[in-house]
Amino acid sequence: MADFHQNGSVATLHNLSLVSLQEIERQLEAFTSGRKITLILPSLFSELAGPALANIVDVLTKVKYINHIIIGLDQASEAEFAFARNYFSKLPQKHDILWNDGPRLREIDSELSNAKLAPSEAGKGRNVWYCMGYAIACQNSDIVALHDCDILTYSQEMLARLLYPVANPAFPYLFCKGYYPRVADGKLNGRVSRLLVTPLLLALQKTCGHHDYLDYLQGFRYPLAGEFAMRTSILSDIRIPSDWGLEIGVLSEVWRNLNHHAVCQVDISDAYDHKHQPLSKEDTSKGLSRMSTDISKALFRKLATDGVIFSQETFRTLKATYFRIALDLIEMYYNDALTNGLHLDRHVEEEAVELFASNIVDAGHLFLDNPMETPFIPNWRRVNAAYPDLLHHLKQAVLLDNE
Repeated sequence: MADFHQNGSVATLHNLSLVSLQEIERQLEAFTSGRKITLILPSLFSELAGPALANIVDVLTKVKYINHIIIGLDQASEAEFAFARNYFSKLPQKHDILWNDGPRLREIDSELSNAKLAPSEAGKGRNVWYCMGYAIACQNSDIVALHDCDILTYSQEMLARLLYPVANPAFPYLFCKGYYPRVADGKLNGRVSRLLVTPLLLALQKTCGHHDYLDYLQGFRYPLAGEFAMRTSILSDIRIPSDWGLEIGVLSEVWRNLNHHAVCQVDISDAYDHKHQPLSKEDTSKGLSRMSTDISKALFRKLATDGVIFSQETFRTLKATYFRIALDLIEMYYNDALTNGLHLDRHVEEEAVELFASNIVDAGHLFLDNPMETPFIPNWRRVNAAYPDLLHHLKQAVLLDNE
């Protein structure tokens, strides 16, 4: 049974299963007569060979309220780009593919790199940033939604529920984040959210004192969800990290730019599963190990911009506080899993906590040792100020690639 609890910091829209998908889609189709919707799909070429994206495309062929689909394609050769064009050709909506490794977009990226305005590293952040720029350049949408291409449990209801709060003209929301239970194959998943983000936020409250920003993040049921929707008007002011702190970074920008009454989260699915990253204990530059470091740095940077002072002693205390809280949470998660007939391996959970604790300290050292680091990609308002014609050139490059 779904609850109706409100945490007071982020409006939470629950799924009480009283409205059918057909009714939600009927309303969305009515709303979009005056509010056009663009969907962004950041994808690796390798995902075109998997079952998740094939199902996503099949689902989207049935969706009538999407006006434009932008696919950001990474790690694709010329032949693979041609394959991708054919792969997505079944979509009935207007759709364009950003061939990020193609010569035209590489030339634009090089021009921005020379001006120190381009993303510093390849990855999802860079892909999403260019897709956002293209959405701004097209000037054909009022709402932009984004989700990953590895969702194995994707459905029409998931997309409809994600978009509804921002599309409904009676609602005040400019940004909406999806949430869901991370349960699949009889297991409790979502390790980074459960074992890093939740205990780290609690530990930061204990060591740094009360902070409205921490209350805000704690209000999100699943802060690392990759599914969100927003009004196109706020895209130009969003700065996003190029590393794995993307989801926390976007929430931080929303906190900085919007009144909290304009932000909500919505229950979009009863079950969710996607491609799982390895813990990567041996290589901190990969997997959940790299993710935990990047997320920790993102939190430290944001708190520092709000006046929180960090030191080596702070991070030692933070590690100890985090570790105790995380171990207590494992007990709660284990009992929750057992109550619901799910499997949870305490040993594996504690191994993850030990790794994350070490990475929190490493992230603190990196933060203190490199105070001049600028991890955020410049927002598109700044890029447009420096190069007023660049958005037009980006649009033309994409259109020429898709001819």
